[in-house]
Amino acid sequence: MAKKPDKKAEAKPQAEAADAPAKPAGGMMGLLMLGAASLVSSFGLVYFLTPPPSAATAACEPGDLGADAEVKPALKADQAYVQLQEMVITVGSAPATRYLKMNISVMTDSVNTAAVQAAEPVLLDAFNTYLRSIEMKDFEDPGFYPRMREQLARRSELVLGSGVSNGVLITEFLLR
Repeated sequence: MAKKPDKKAEAKPQAEAADAPAKPAGGMMGLLMLGAASLVSSFGLVYFLTPPPSAATAACEPGDLGADAEVKPALKADQAYVQLQEMVITVGSAPATRYLKMNISVMTDSVNTAAVQAAEPVLLDAFNTYLRSIEMKDFEDPGFYPRMREQLARRSELVLGSGVSNGVLITEFLLR
């Protein structure tokens, strides 16, 4: 036969529930106030902390060059380019997984081409030392390439002298 439920056990939870303090009934109103405060604070942050819009400027300013204006070429008449040997350099500190293949030409005057060719081993050493110190994350930055060209030009000026070297051209660049 089945036992009947004990009436004393049923009475205890009801008595404990009656003795517990009543919870405030403002649950929905509190949530609405919290949502309104969040909206106001996020609007204030965005409105007051964003910089003002910049004035619109044209990408290319209209020049005062007329149809008769003379444009000077960027390259000089006695400019010469000395092609250096191809360089293959491992990139990064990981064991030989990424390679950089580069061909560089040094810009110089035509009378100084023999000086550049004579200094080629020293130039390659200076370029290799710099390029070997570059990390892979640097190559991922698009603004890095002009800085790299400036560094290579600076090293060629240090080796050859500023009167001999007029800069460098990167004629081939392959990163694997």
